[in-house]
Amino acid sequence: MVIQKNNMEPEEDVASSDSSVSITDTEDEESVNSDEVDEDEDEILKKIREENGKERNHPPPIVCNDFITDISFHPDQDILAVGNIEGDVILYKYSNEGNILLESLELHVEACRGIDFSTDGKHLFSISKDKSIMLTDVETGKLFKFYDNAHEVPPYCIKSLDDHLFATGDDGGIIKLWDVRVNSDKTVFSLKKNEDYISDIVTNESLQYLLCSSGDGCLTTIDLRKRQFFVQSEEQEEELTCLGLFRSETKVLVSTSKGKLLFFNWNEFGLHSDIFPAAKTAITCLIPITENIVVTAYEDGHLRAIHLFPHKHLGVVGQHELSIENLDICNNGKFIASSSHNNDIKFWNIEYFEQFEEVTHKRSNKAKRKEEFNLPSSKRTNIADFFSDLK
Repeated sequence: MVIQKNNMEPEEDVASSDSSVSITDTEDEESVNSDEVDEDEDEILKKIREENGKERNHPPPIVCNDFITDISFHPDQDILAVGNIEGDVILYKYSNEGNILLESLELHVEACRGIDFSTDGKHLFSISKDKSIMLTDVETGKLFKFYDNAHEVPPYCIKSLDDHLFATGDDGGIIKLWDVRVNSDKTVFSLKKNEDYISDIVTNESLQYLLCSSGDGCLTTIDLRKRQFFVQSEEQEEELTCLGLFRSETKVLVSTSKGKLLFFNWNEFGLHSDIFPAAKTAITCLIPITENIVVTAYEDGHLRAIHLFPHKHLGVVGQHELSIENLDICNNGKFIASSSHNNDIKFWNIEYFEQFEEVTHKRSNKAKRKEEFNLPSSKRTNIADFFSDLK
């Protein structure tokens, strides 16, 4: 295995990534009278100021030569897998001191469209525009199983369910379930209920249901135990882009191409129970951070944190120059990584969110004090622009 240092951003960019903006440094006007701030808002601002005063430790950015199509953290080791448009998957060892390129796997003849590790971390699953699925041994870097022409049209997303099962969804709305223990290249279940691409797949810990979002605006649910179709939601007028589970898997969060967040109660997948307009730009992906907090990524290049119960905007976690396409969280929950159209991957330290878990605020005087709500992981100096497009 060849080990070499990864090409990182210029020194000045890396240094700026490790810095954070102090709220007090960016405010020239007189402090708001404390009588105008309720206790809850005071508390969250206090915590943000405290965190801004600390050094945010996280790995430096990674800049790739080719367009990044997907990223995936290893479930146990400090390894990040990166899929690209050339059909390769590159493995990096990440740390605060620097990132090391471990191996470059040439897997597909066309673009790699999605990657995911098995739950035990032994295998890496990858899908491609060439309609194939490759299963690679992580330790040896060798291919141990592949499915040629796994879909009639290119697969769009892939999700590892356990050590043996994984699911794929394609551009035509077909969902397939695979078992690596089956000797043949046949799927163990297939379903066609959607008219557009399958954008994301998620399941609960007990593997009761498989939830699939689609570009046709419908949430499709499969009963994994009975291996049969369960229910399909009412159709939305916009694309459903990403899924997440919250509140001990009792709530399902669905993002849309118009910047909305739809809430579904578990086992009630036919109609959403609530809706929250997060922003005016498309939400490209999301990641659960705690039982109540989600980080959402947008076409405008911003990562934004939202407290779900109750619905509260917390602020900017970080930002890219171009649209963010991929988001994942590491094995210990300390970092999230995001990739953008700029072929860059940035790491964000999110440990401070544990302190915000029970904090709420009413955001009165929002227009006057909106610039104070950037989060410690963001180096943005003028975050008022972020809040200008929120309702």
